[in-house]
Amino acid sequence: MPDDANVPSDPAPAAGSSSTNPGPAPAPRVEAAVDDASQTASRLDAALLGGRRDLALDDLAKDAALDPAQVEDYWRWLGLPVTDPAEPHFAESDVRALREISELFRTEGLDEQIQTTLVRSTGHTTERLALWQVEALVEHMARRFRLDDTSARLLVLDRLPDLAPVLEHQLLHAWRRQLAAVAGRFAAEFSGARGSASDDASQLPLPRAVGFADIVSFTRRTAGLGPAELAEFVQAFEAGARDEITRAGGRVVKTIGDAVLFVADDVVTGANVALALADAAGENSTARDVPPVRVSLVWGRVLSRFGDVFGTSVNLAARLTEIAEPSTVLVDPATAARLRTEPRFVVTDVAPRELQGLGVVAPSRLSRGSSA
Repeated sequence: MPDDANVPSDPAPAAGSSSTNPGPAPAPRVEAAVDDASQTASRLDAALLGGRRDLALDDLAKDAALDPAQVEDYWRWLGLPVTDPAEPHFAESDVRALREISELFRTEGLDEQIQTTLVRSTGHTTERLALWQVEALVEHMARRFRLDDTSARLLVLDRLPDLAPVLEHQLLHAWRRQLAAVAGRFAAEFSGARGSASDDASQLPLPRAVGFADIVSFTRRTAGLGPAELAEFVQAFEAGARDEITRAGGRVVKTIGDAVLFVADDVVTGANVALALADAAGENSTARDVPPVRVSLVWGRVLSRFGDVFGTSVNLAARLTEIAEPSTVLVDPATAARLRTEPRFVVTDVAPRELQGLGVVAPSRLSRGSSA
């Protein structure tokens, strides 16, 4: 996609200037800087909320046919608690959203725990997404037009009404694609189980390969970096690691500071992901600025909740990462046994180690075989 997509067109070069090297584009006039606060807020509300905020909490509850306490619960779950119920903080679009979600709760018979989970999942994800996208736009405006941070933020405010529809459509498209991907995995994994006996209720439900990749010497590598440089380093690691994981067939669960947690649906794919990450700092890597990492891989059953995974195998993978050598992959005995029969991999036993909270474990080092 061109760098100039959805941003103001650059003006023609001034008389006497070089058209072949015009330099940084001048910043367009920042309307938000000259609007007063109320005008800016009204303009953004019209663009982002579809109208004025002219409803207080009781008005919203009445129009949505809900109790005010239910409305307050919804906004708290969404991450936007109501601090002043008498303030006209809500718009007609909020009424429609509340009617739709309350009808879903009613027709599906969802209890409060599941209601909370569904709304909080939306609130948590979109809060992070909105902040991530806005900060990226601020960075872009500051670089492109050589603006200070305040001016860049004001320019983003001015551009949001034009940018928001495109970002909204991309969000809906990405969510539908991700939902289709989850549904497809479920269909492939469980459709043959219809009418058959369920798994042992004492077992966690999902067999998965889980692993961690942890940056080697993160503290030393980031010592002395300023805020912008640190953000750039972490962003480069996350982007590069995601690319490697996705390319090898895995999925990122989350990033945790200087580490990334990934899953795969089968042990072979998990092994390929782990080795891709371990090799990412090598000269033949396709990754973008991925520093050397320590990697682990464990095959086992997990519980998937809140966009995260839980279980003994996750804890074991975390502990194995701590003792792995740079640019190597460690696996536990059970995972090693599964991979020994695969000619594309080599499994080498290493000395048993005491792992905090898990006792003595005899890990193995995973590497690529001659037929890889």
